[in-house]
Amino acid sequence: MEPEARLVLSVLLVCCCCSGAALGRSEAHRCVYYTASGSSSGPSDPESPGSGATVKTCSGAEDKRLHCFSTWTNVSGEVRVVQQGCWLNDLSCHNRSECVEMAEAPEVFFCCCNASLCNMKFSHRPRISEPPPTPTSVPPQLPLKPLIWSTVSIVTISGAVLLSFWMYRRHRRPYPPVLLPTQDPGPMPPSPVLGHRPVQLLEVKARGRFGCVWKAQLLSEHVAVKIFPVQERQSWQTEYEIYSLSGMKHENLLQFIGAEKRGCNAELELWLITAYHHRGSVCDYLKANILSWSELCLIAQTMSRGLAYLHTDVPGHKPSIAHRDIKTKNILLKSDLTACLADFGLALRFETGKPLVAAHRHVGTRRYMAPEVLEGAINLQRDVFLRIDMYAVGLVLWELASRCKAADAPVDEYTLPFEEEVGQHPSLEDMQEVVVNKKLRPTLRECWRKHAGLAVLCETIEELWDHEAEARLSAGCVEERVSHMQRQTNATAPEDLVTVVTMVTNTDYPPKESGL
Repeated sequence: MEPEARLVLSVLLVCCCCSGAALGRSEAHRCVYYTASGSSSGPSDPESPGSGATVKTCSGAEDKRLHCFSTWTNVSGEVRVVQQGCWLNDLSCHNRSECVEMAEAPEVFFCCCNASLCNMKFSHRPRISEPPPTPTSVPPQLPLKPLIWSTVSIVTISGAVLLSFWMYRRHRRPYPPVLLPTQDPGPMPPSPVLGHRPVQLLEVKARGRFGCVWKAQLLSEHVAVKIFPVQERQSWQTEYEIYSLSGMKHENLLQFIGAEKRGCNAELELWLITAYHHRGSVCDYLKANILSWSELCLIAQTMSRGLAYLHTDVPGHKPSIAHRDIKTKNILLKSDLTACLADFGLALRFETGKPLVAAHRHVGTRRYMAPEVLEGAINLQRDVFLRIDMYAVGLVLWELASRCKAADAPVDEYTLPFEEEVGQHPSLEDMQEVVVNKKLRPTLRECWRKHAGLAVLCETIEELWDHEAEARLSAGCVEERVSHMQRQTNATAPEDLVTVVTMVTNTDYPPKESGL
């Protein structure tokens, strides 16, 4: 090879290596940085940054790309910038030199781009699909031979359908199987499709049978995003409809933000966006923490208050709703340790004048199923489903008591209800044998009954998980009882605890069936 050719080839190789390295790493980017404050409406000119905007240099990890972004609103032609700055590695931002929003009519406009200071200017250019051209030429007449073949095909297919129907009628069972009588729920209501919000998923916090829950960021605040696969569309639809009821805004029910569809066809994802609580579920908290008596009372009281509100029928405002999957994993803790109920994918509402659609008998988490559910012997009545919820509340209170340090005894490691009897993954038959046939319940330790408050709590738990559903307390009664026993123990000195046990347990409580 000639020396000149070798020199040219060497230069080309060096250039390719340099360009590949430049593409493979994440260079420092400069982006316009702006956050709207309460006193300013933000820059209104999309062609240039307004007052308060600065330039920020962003740098990322070696294997990540950095982008710039802008979010803004457009109310009656008045453009208001919400936020501008740096954006993390996002495939949708790659190879974009301009910051352009392409959605047709989003609630909040969002764009990202890959060049330095590319978010200084932003614009909205919705995709417009052109209709296919209308043919103007006269179609030619069909020849005779294809017409004959079409007629023969139709006759053949019709004959095959008739033959299949005749064989089905001949070989079907003389008596159909006996089914639980149900009512056709009718067509599914239209699915909510809200404008896509600029939500960035950060990390998976939990996984369940219906999907996974992500910690995410929506503009400047953290939110929780529950993502359902398309196969669980019905659970997503049910939970969205429950959250959308006008009376579902309550301090002890998880705050709902919105629902969205992301992707299409096989990659379709169904999103529910709610408030994010960093303490997680009661189950997660009990695994890592021991409760004081006041913390136990706070969690128990706010949990029962939320369930009492859920169960209550408020005419013209909210129907009575049964949760049907009460457990510590579906109860979240706020930063002040107050509880809020979540996960309404199995919830059932009871609306006046509307017949109840027959529900599956074995619904919920097996470990928390009431005896009548395990037996499959439930009537489709409102009070029946509310009492099933209350059985599960008894197990949740037992979990709280098992991790409370109020009793003068060591606190055991956290265990699930019936974990000693059936392990961590019980079958339906395992639970039927333990709960229905042997009528076993988790152990109430003797040391608990020596503490004034825990003694009353043990009595409450026993009434909640009673084998006879009619004997169980209502959620409102549990809330009143927890409040009452907390007041009693707060007014009692530690040295008098043993003598107060008899006094407190003989106190007249609200009737068991209040609210049911």
